[in-house]
Amino acid sequence: MRRLLTALLAATTLGGCATAPPLSTQDRFNLYVQHAGPPVASFRLARFVRHTQWTPLGDRALAVWTSQSNGHLLELRSRCTGLSIAHTVEITNSFGTVSARWDSVIPRTMSVAMPQSCRIIRIRPLDGTAIRDARREMRNTRYGDRPADVVEDTGPDITDQPLD
Repeated sequence: MRRLLTALLAATTLGGCATAPPLSTQDRFNLYVQHAGPPVASFRLARFVRHTQWTPLGDRALAVWTSQSNGHLLELRSRCTGLSIAHTVEITNSFGTVSARWDSVIPRTMSVAMPQSCRIIRIRPLDGTAIRDARREMRNTRYGDRPADVVEDTGPDITDQPLD
């Protein structure tokens, strides 16, 4: 029985090595920055703010998607508490136009009655297709392949030893 459990554990461990680990928040932010264009003064929301897709990138940035492959990286002036756990965000705007240094992101969570307003300091357009391709390439890359001649040391087999 012990050998079966050890074999199952080893198979699970080896299977876990074959896939890419999830990206950390900083790595995800860096990926988005790599595929962001130069800063722009503003952008136009293509639809209602509540239906806009968004991706939190830590507590100082988020990506707002106006279509499946077009979005904007919003960098915030200071730390925005609750952004990573928000169920939705409100983005202030003037007749559908979001402007850097004028508008803010307001994370909405169930636990905070008075949400923080977080000023947008920089807006950069995103290439969603390039981000999606980069993530796909990372997933397809294999990490931590073990050489075939490595044998896992499971320790002594205590099932064959007599009990005292």
